[in-house]
Amino acid sequence: MTNMFKIGIFSLSLVLVLGFGFGNSNIQNEETSIEILAKTPKIGELAPEINLPSINRSVTYKLSDLRGKLVLVNFWASMNAPCSHENKNQVRTYNKYKNKSFKNAQGFTIYSVSLDSNLESWKKAIKKDGLSWPYQVSDLKGYESEVAVTYGVTTIPSNYLIDGDGKVLAINLRSAQLVKTIEKYLK
Repeated sequence: MTNMFKIGIFSLSLVLVLGFGFGNSNIQNEETSIEILAKTPKIGELAPEINLPSINRSVTYKLSDLRGKLVLVNFWASMNAPCSHENKNQVRTYNKYKNKSFKNAQGFTIYSVSLDSNLESWKKAIKKDGLSWPYQVSDLKGYESEVAVTYGVTTIPSNYLIDGDGKVLAINLRSAQLVKTIEKYLK
């Protein structure tokens, strides 16, 4: 192979890797991502309020109503394979810790923010993935959701672990990391 051909293959590979985010869905372009990250809630800060309609559309759930609990705010979408994979881990974690006592919280729950725009796809994914907690919310604006912008979500799955006082403890925990972090706060 010629050097020019090798450089071309390398450049194409780099564009594909950066452009597709290693399998996660990219929500924002690069310029807005930099602006969003500057405003993203940081560890130790109060989590911004979220108040969105539930799956049945007749009830809204506020994140602040969950104060007193350890809460994982999870951003996901039904058609995203990494989200579906992580949902399985979250179901196990929820079932294990939902009734536990923590340093400044009683119980663990998940506040799932769907970035879907299709109600039926969202409902099917909740059932398929076995998401049994009640806090399933979405504005059905897909990747244009203002909540995603407020939280600086640029790829999914994305999450924030919130303590009983509503403060951010950790960001983007996966599988064993999530469990290890939750266990640090057990009584």
